[in-house]
Amino acid sequence: MAQTTLRYYGISPWEVEVLYGYLRNHFDIVQKEIEQDEADYVSKMTISIPVAFGDAFFVWFEYRRWERIKALFKEMKRRRGSGNALKIVVEFAGNPDITFDIDARDRQWFDNSVEKIDVILELLPYHMQKLPAQTSEITYKFDEKTVRWRHYQIVSEGIAYRAVGGRWKQISD
Repeated sequence: MAQTTLRYYGISPWEVEVLYGYLRNHFDIVQKEIEQDEADYVSKMTISIPVAFGDAFFVWFEYRRWERIKALFKEMKRRRGSGNALKIVVEFAGNPDITFDIDARDRQWFDNSVEKIDVILELLPYHMQKLPAQTSEITYKFDEKTVRWRHYQIVSEGIAYRAVGGRWKQISD
């Protein structure tokens, strides 16, 4: 069985246990409570899923189970209120690795961003055409102004780039 890792701080035992229950039939789970690594967030959870983001994952994992996880994310935000109280990072392994950075301050936008993760399934082939051929990692952030997920950062040939003004700006060597 593939192994998934949950890294978190400021997350209640109940929330961890519910997520564990959704994941345990498909993954061996490693839980790591970590020290706060982002001062802007009271709570943070990173879920590393060792499967590629795509239709095959959602069929194998089951859409209903995924819907329950999304409902849990929204409940976690509801319990913490507005502001930078919660950040959830979902990392999918694959070619490329795809990460969703869920950190909207407003609860409505947070919920909307969680619901729209699935839309990226249909858009991913189009997005890949606009990225360098050697892109190995894509990070998406939700843009509240346009109410959609946008490329935030990519890694191509070991070099990280960030989306700035509709262009890719190199941020590392």
